[in-house]
Amino acid sequence: MITPQQIKSMKSKQKIVMLTAYDYPTAKLMDNIVDIILVGDSLGMVVLGYKDTTKVTMQDMIRATEAVARGAINSLIVGDLPIGTYDEGKIALENANFLLKAGAHAVKIENRSEIAEFLTQNGIDVMGHIGLTPQTITNFKVQGKDEESAKKLFEEAKAMEEAGCFSLVLECIPLSLAKKITESISIPTIGIGAGIHCNGQVLVSHDILGLFDAFKPKFVKRYAEIGLNMREAFERYAKEVRGEKFPSDEFSFH
Repeated sequence: MITPQQIKSMKSKQKIVMLTAYDYPTAKLMDNIVDIILVGDSLGMVVLGYKDTTKVTMQDMIRATEAVARGAINSLIVGDLPIGTYDEGKIALENANFLLKAGAHAVKIENRSEIAEFLTQNGIDVMGHIGLTPQTITNFKVQGKDEESAKKLFEEAKAMEEAGCFSLVLECIPLSLAKKITESISIPTIGIGAGIHCNGQVLVSHDILGLFDAFKPKFVKRYAEIGLNMREAFERYAKEVRGEKFPSDEFSFH
């Protein structure tokens, strides 16, 4: 099994591959292909149908993490701590331990370096996340485009490094800023809409498979259109049932 320490050692040596999964079959399929499986709170949008991630609960995350852990035995499993579950240290530690008991090997939190430090000091491996942070941000656009906000993001990256994070997600920031951050910190950066210079990349699996069509961010590349294939299969099944072609004798017991 890949460990957080191995991920940390991959910086500048090998690109880190990360995707999201929320269920057993998906995790089983991507295990040993990706380095990290993120059980992201993005499940709120792509699985549960919420408009954003803010309604995701710890129970949602625990159930999804348990399912992923049953399917993946080689990839590092990182579980998102949802909004409101790491507002202070002791609560964060309790909830992080819930995810670890469910099968995660590390947790991811957005922006809070003081919480990240508390968790790492208590033996929890933490992946940081800065830039566009969906739990708290209301302006869903590229972050760090002006000098002031870029400086703030750079300082946040250094703070996450100093807090003991083993890696750092950079979401929706200019590639020049991502390059500067990547070159300035000792832990690997994993980009999502942050350009080629990051030490690794992450995308939402439903986005790259064509399973989520509510919107398509600029940084998403479609690698399949499984949603269309599923719809075609549903239509063929419905047609055969209505036309009394299924089940045929081949699919019947005698």
